[in-house]
Amino acid sequence: MHELSIAQALIEQVEAIACDRHAEYATKIRVKIGPLSGVVPELLASAFPLAAAGTIAEQAKLQWVAAPIRVRCQACGAETDATVNRLLCAACGDWHTQVISGDELILESVELEMKEVKESV
Repeated sequence: MHELSIAQALIEQVEAIACDRHAEYATKIRVKIGPLSGVVPELLASAFPLAAAGTIAEQAKLQWVAAPIRVRCQACGAETDATVNRLLCAACGDWHTQVISGDELILESVELEMKEVKESV
């Protein structure tokens, strides 16, 4: 299950962000997953608690949003929606297309709980 290694890499990114911002822990992590990315969102969600155990993301909620599949036609130049097994131009029907969305796995946002700063008198 390569989703575990992806979850571990995701946690590393979150830890780096939290460290840069001097955060205490992460509360929510949002990723954008395209159907052509090779990542199964449900498997990533089940691997996430294993990867997050003992880290600043241990209590974080993982959310994902699906990225649409979009293609650019090399024949007519149109940008249209497509499906997993049918990457055809919806405008002219040509099969000479380039995927412009739908193959990504992007860390979209991280919500952090900041450390309390104690003032000295």
